[in-house]
Amino acid sequence: MGIRVVVVDAHTLSRHGLAQLAEREPDIDFAGGAGTLAQAAARVAACSPDVVVVSTRLPDGDGLDLVRTLRTRDRELGAVVLGPPEDDEALFRAMEAEASAYVTTSAPAAEVVAAIRHAAVAPGSFTSAGLAQALARRRTGELLSPRERQVLALLMEGRSIAAIADSMHLSHSTAKTYAARLYEKLGAANRTQAVMTALRLGLIKQDSLVPPPRLPETARFR
Repeated sequence: MGIRVVVVDAHTLSRHGLAQLAEREPDIDFAGGAGTLAQAAARVAACSPDVVVVSTRLPDGDGLDLVRTLRTRDRELGAVVLGPPEDDEALFRAMEAEASAYVTTSAPAAEVVAAIRHAAVAPGSFTSAGLAQALARRRTGELLSPRERQVLALLMEGRSIAAIADSMHLSHSTAKTYAARLYEKLGAANRTQAVMTALRLGLIKQDSLVPPPRLPETARFR
């Protein structure tokens, strides 16, 4: 008998897709699905699965509450959480709920299958493809003071140190000190490196960068 899996997801298409995915794997069996927290409790009791795959968003509550409850009742039950991409908070909440794995809804099929297999053999250990990056973002975010975050935001806008000082109502030397501390924490030597490192760590988004001003056609070739 393969790994018996119950899928808890509000969307019928998602449940169907995961059922088909399980059926393609010789060591995984789809044991049933549920669309709500209320249905999930009954389905798990009836099917006695080895692993539950649970979406964080359910119509009648938080899927992570279900994971927490199920893992408390049965320490041998594996739990894979399906959550939105680029959501570190959901990943860390899944880890705190004692899930076995966290996979984003945009993850490739192979990653979902690997998470199910991990949950079956090691339900008490947590895995996620994005864990290392999320931890790095959390550590860096905690290291930056609110003032340093302000400086980073203004550097992103292309402001000079003098302009940052004016905007934050600081002396030029104090603004320069904040910028220097920010560079040191990010391991950057200049503004460009600081912004690129902040992008890599997920502290800022690419679409939040302000492009340089566009010159009028008549002024470009003077």
